[in-house]
Amino acid sequence: MAQLRIALAQTNPVVGDIAGNADMLVEWTRRAAARGAHLVVFPEMFLTGYPAEDLVLRSSFVEASITALSKAATRLAGEGLGDIPVVVGYLDRADLAPRVGQPKGAPLDAVALLHEGRVVTKSAKHHLPNYGVFDEYRYFVRGDRLPIFRLHGVDVAVAVCEDLWQDGGPVSVVAEAGAGLLVVPNGSPYETNKDDVRLELCARRAREAGCALAYVNMVGGQDELVFDGDSLVVDASGELVARAPQFEEDLFVTDLELPEGTGELGESRHDAHDGTVITVERVLLSAAPVEPYEPEAPVVAERLDDLAEIYQALVLGVRDYVRKNGFRSVILGLSGGIDSALVATIAADAVGPERVHVVLMPSRYSSDHSITDAEELVRRQGVDAQVVPIADIVSAFEKEIELHGLAAENLQARVRGMLLMSLSNEHGHLVLTTGNKSELATGYSTLYGDSAGGFAPIKDVLKSVVWKLAEWRNAQPGQPPIPENSITKEPSAELRPDQRDTDSLPQYDVLDRLLRDYVERDMGRDELVAAGHDPELVTKIIRLVDLAEYKRRQYPPGPKITPKNFGRDRRLPITTRWRERL
Repeated sequence: MAQLRIALAQTNPVVGDIAGNADMLVEWTRRAAARGAHLVVFPEMFLTGYPAEDLVLRSSFVEASITALSKAATRLAGEGLGDIPVVVGYLDRADLAPRVGQPKGAPLDAVALLHEGRVVTKSAKHHLPNYGVFDEYRYFVRGDRLPIFRLHGVDVAVAVCEDLWQDGGPVSVVAEAGAGLLVVPNGSPYETNKDDVRLELCARRAREAGCALAYVNMVGGQDELVFDGDSLVVDASGELVARAPQFEEDLFVTDLELPEGTGELGESRHDAHDGTVITVERVLLSAAPVEPYEPEAPVVAERLDDLAEIYQALVLGVRDYVRKNGFRSVILGLSGGIDSALVATIAADAVGPERVHVVLMPSRYSSDHSITDAEELVRRQGVDAQVVPIADIVSAFEKEIELHGLAAENLQARVRGMLLMSLSNEHGHLVLTTGNKSELATGYSTLYGDSAGGFAPIKDVLKSVVWKLAEWRNAQPGQPPIPENSITKEPSAELRPDQRDTDSLPQYDVLDRLLRDYVERDMGRDELVAAGHDPELVTKIIRLVDLAEYKRRQYPPGPKITPKNFGRDRRLPITTRWRERL
């Protein structure tokens, strides 16, 4: 047996900032060296950031990635770090002739081993996910190699993200090839309960491969996606050895005792059990085991509960969208209701209350408690506030154009949206919208009104979960709470006298159960009725959800936290005559 200290770099790269990501690679490798690491592993496509979407189809972007990889190897050696092997994800290209149906330039979701100033070996993701938020047949061609390098006597194999999630491919030949450790760079986005799935998956693949497995994931927000870290190490029996924290950058160092490698160097071909052949490439870095040393105690970070996970995902999503897009501050309308109160609190936790600006915009229908509840939240959270009454502005519109019913109600929302966008233009704030998933699903948002903005923090949060998150946040010690009246009062848009959400919608716990089944599980009408939902309500909600598709297309992006969000996950035609049997 041989000892090996591995460092998993649970990092937050920025898409397109190849030079900055390369700087981060050097800095984190330096930190790993200071902690005595023998190997450093970075996440999937670390050098370019992930997902880079259609940037990967630009030859200039691919070339910049390839060049940065080579320069990073040289720089590591030049700064005295070349003796530490570094496994890093990047963007490469395959040497394939162009053909119809193949992504332009034949890009590869690639991984490389850097050592002693050079790129020792390269491979690429074999399984290309094409479900949920992933569309990788559009972007990549698949790899067909499994690199195994001998480091201090231990044979270390490398696979990429989806290769762990699918049967067959490179992971299926690891046992036959006889590796002692499998390292897997990942770009695995957060969704509720995914951490349980990851651990079970890693344990199963470790048992199948007959070796320890190190899973490294990135952390941070990228448009709608939030990456939650949660890197982990399991032994050959699938038992958890160590686990990194969630939603935090972390250099995660773990000591392992692993079998010494015995396989012959060179290349061999293996049946991948998915109709393809994988070429195993073995290279030697160092044959002799390290001198025995006292290992560090393994760390298993405490798991967050479900509501804590969701809240941290929303905070991280907002923080990185603001930071990575160069905004210095955010602005939102504060109504005194639960949705805007939660968004303001998330924003204050994400970027600091001094960078959060709220506007109270009372109308002729605003209740006294709505104004006082909003003012109380401002006092508690310490955000910057201003009051802009809209009654006279609305009256000025009404003098010039006659509106009735819903059109008159929506005018108020559009005046508020116009004011927020004007203040955004004037001061450079990012406008945060405050609509929740239940409202977006049923069309209860006003185009160019409450839907106007740049980012939507609770876009993927059902209304019943909004309340739970507010209560969870209020239970956290040392944190300024959301006013209780904002949580307990009956929800209303206050666009007409005595308006209540329940005038048009069922109770939110009933509605949200139906929306989960229709939106997130794609159940049809008959399935919904069979599942116990009221047939009349099913008919009504299906109609509302389907008719509101055009609105959702124009809604800002927001953090994905459910298995199926409005955006990347759920893509339906606006123009269609298909309807569930109504």
